[in-house]
Formats: sequence, structure tokens, C-alpha cells
Amino acid sequence: MSEAALPRSYLFVPANRPERLDKALQSGADAVIVDLEDAVPPADKRAARESLLAWLTAEASVLVRVNGPDTEWFEDDVRLASHPGVAGIVLPKTERPAHLARVAAHCHEACGLYPIVETAGAFEDLVALARSPRVVRLMFGSLDLQVDLGVTEAAGDELLFFRAQVVLASRLANIAPPVEGVTTVLDDAERIEADTRRGRTLGFRSKLCIHPRQVAHVHRGFAWSETERDWARRVMEAVASSQGAAVAVDGKMVDMPVIRQATEILQAR
Repeated sequence: MSEAALPRSYLFVPANRPERLDKALQSGADAVIVDLEDAVPPADKRAARESLLAWLTAEASVLVRVNGPDTEWFEDDVRLASHPGVAGIVLPKTERPAHLARVAAHCHEACGLYPIVETAGAFEDLVALARSPRVVRLMFGSLDLQVDLGVTEAAGDELLFFRAQVVLASRLANIAPPVEGVTTVLDDAERIEADTRRGRTLGFRSKLCIHPRQVAHVHRGFAWSETERDWARRVMEAVASSQGAAVAVDGKMVDMPVIRQATEILQAR
């Protein structure tokens, strides 16, 4: 899948709120994650799974966040990976390739895996996680990682080291760029767009959303400005007319990394 076709937004919707599932698909989000984990109380886990199974169709094409590998609900949850309407499984608390292998054993041919990197243990062998079969992209669980590490504030660069590792592991594994964690505010457009742009600067190309109101702000945060698009057009025009000779744009030499960046900008939605 080309980067331009990759989802920019992944919207969580609780599995125990079936009336919200169809609405989530119409929210404008590029992808929907039906959540069996954090959004569903323990007493409702089984009923939520059955409700989701009754709703699913072959055309649904949703991701499902299952409960973690160390929970009593995991084995039943991962059987959903065989349903043709499940495009992927989002696995929380992923720390070992063996965790992913347990899910992959149930996957139909087109089902992908999306490990959430949200514990210290995940970083011990992060590249191996990213290289595991069926992994499409890594997701950064910033809130849970903050708690696991005992980081008391994460509004700035406190988790920068870990974000950089997730981006690097994705590149080393030659998988899609990773998915940035959630922004907890719902109505602060400036904050949501700023968080999204910062993630893009660091190498993320998508973001988790916890409410439909966040989706449009995330898409704007990932959009390149008209100034950036104009620069990219001029770069590619200069390259096309150079006939292989060295060329400069705005006083700067155009080399392969510059061409790749310009191409990404022009191919983006």
C-alpha cells in the first residue's frame, strides 16, 4: 500500500455501544478500531464480543482492539481475526513476537496486525516486533507508556526518546510509518492539530482518535500547506527539466532525499 493510501486517522469506538458502530464508519475517519479493551468494563467483555460478532459483515473492514495476551478474554477475542470483516487486530501490551504469533494463527489471509507499543517491555526487542509476520504498522500507546515508566508529565519531549525508537524500528522493518498516540482533549482544535503536526515532524503519519470530533483536526494536521506543495512542485519541475544535471531550488541543492520528500508531499491527500 502506498503511503498516500494509508489511513491518517484511526477512530476508536466501544464494542459495547453497538449504536455507535455504523456512525463511526460514517465519521470521516480513515479507519475504525472497535475496542474490546479499555472502553469495555470487565463484566461486559463477553457480551460486547458477541454484539460485535453479530454486527460484523464481510464488508465491514474494521480493526478490532482485543484484550491483552495476559487476560482471560484474549483467546476468545483473537478468534475474531478469522472473520472477513476484520481487516486487522490491534494488540495492546505487545511485548514479544510470540504475542503476535498467537494472533496470527487465527488471521484470515488479508488480516493485518497492529501492535500497540505501550510498555517498557516492548522496547527490549522492538525491531523484532516490527518485523513479525503480518505487522502493518506500529501504534504508539503514549498514555499507558507514560504510566508504565512513571513519567508524571508528557506534554512536551518527555517521551521523545521512545517516539523516535518506534519510528526507527518501523523504518528498519520496512513497514508503514507508525501511528501516533491519542490527544485527550476533544474540542481544542489548535492543540489536536499541533500534536498531529509534531507527530508528522517526528516521522509518524497517522494518529489515534478517541472521538469523531478529533478526526478533521487530525487530517488538517497531517495536510501539507500550500507553501510546502508549491515548493514540492518546483522541485519536481526542476528535476524534470534538468536532464540529469545538478539542480538547485531556492538556493539549495536537490538530491535524492529532497526528491523523496517532494514526492511524498505531492502524493499526500
